[in-house]
Amino acid sequence: MTWFREHGLRFGLEITANFALPLVIYDLVSPAYGDFNALLASMAPPIVWSLVEFARSRRVDTLSVLVLLGIGLSVLAAFGGGDARWLQLRENVPTALIGLAFLGSAAIGRPLIYVLARAVQARKSSEELEAFERDRDSDQFRRTMMVMTIVWGAGVFVSAVASAALVFQLSIHDYLIVSPILGYGSMGALALWTVWYDRRAKAHADAQQPTPNSPCDDGAVHHVK
Repeated sequence: MTWFREHGLRFGLEITANFALPLVIYDLVSPAYGDFNALLASMAPPIVWSLVEFARSRRVDTLSVLVLLGIGLSVLAAFGGGDARWLQLRENVPTALIGLAFLGSAAIGRPLIYVLARAVQARKSSEELEAFERDRDSDQFRRTMMVMTIVWGAGVFVSAVASAALVFQLSIHDYLIVSPILGYGSMGALALWTVWYDRRAKAHADAQQPTPNSPCDDGAVHHVK
């Protein structure tokens, strides 16, 4: 209940801008101007929402980045021809590329989750950033960042592929309903998994720390450099 009191209004506006209004606009515009133009018109609310969020917080969150990338690619695709379904299909390309970028960063040993997490800590305080960076050379910390990056990369990529497959299985109207549910559901599942895995990793790290009376404690200072 506390979360809904603090974030309920913003969440409701986000759902309205990114889910309800695009569907309503498509249904109103498509009979007179066709599916392709209706889809282009339905992009207006997400654009406005992303710009308002950026102006309010002076940063673009992950959802806004995905929305803006999808809109930008779709607008470019409008000049390249094709029908409405190909336009919808191309909207999933940025999400798939982001998933591949996560997986690629893990493959070269520079997990993107670390970069994103560090940016979050830097916005909070210099003390939290210092505490975060003290752990970066820990094997447990590096393993946690790597696993999180792989899971997020795979999750985002699979979500994009599944959404692309639905383009040819559903009507445009139904796709506009199902695709956001799939997207929000995937992000929610990944966020919940991240919280669970982070707590599990921290508990495991704490369990590995020697106690003051531990037989293996030879009096040396144990710390993560």
